[in-house]
Amino acid sequence: MSVRAKFKVTSTTQRKHWDIQKGNIHEIQLEPVVGGSPENEKFYAATPHGAISLQTLNHEAGSQFELGAEYYIDFTKA
Repeated sequence: MSVRAKFKVTSTTQRKHWDIQKGNIHEIQLEPVVGGSPENEKFYAATPHGAISLQTLNHEAGSQFELGAEYYIDFTKA
């Protein structure tokens, strides 16, 4: 069984890693969608509040998250 949620990127930042050789740390904040489309209204009814905070040293991965963009998040038991 899995659960699908829909989140929106609310913040993206970069900061230096304490070990300069590792480059920047990408920090991404996401919150559940709250409206803007009939689909988002359905997701909001199921997931009215929450937050996801991600950090990565992988520049290519961190750059994939666009401020204001919406993403499906699938939760599947490992």
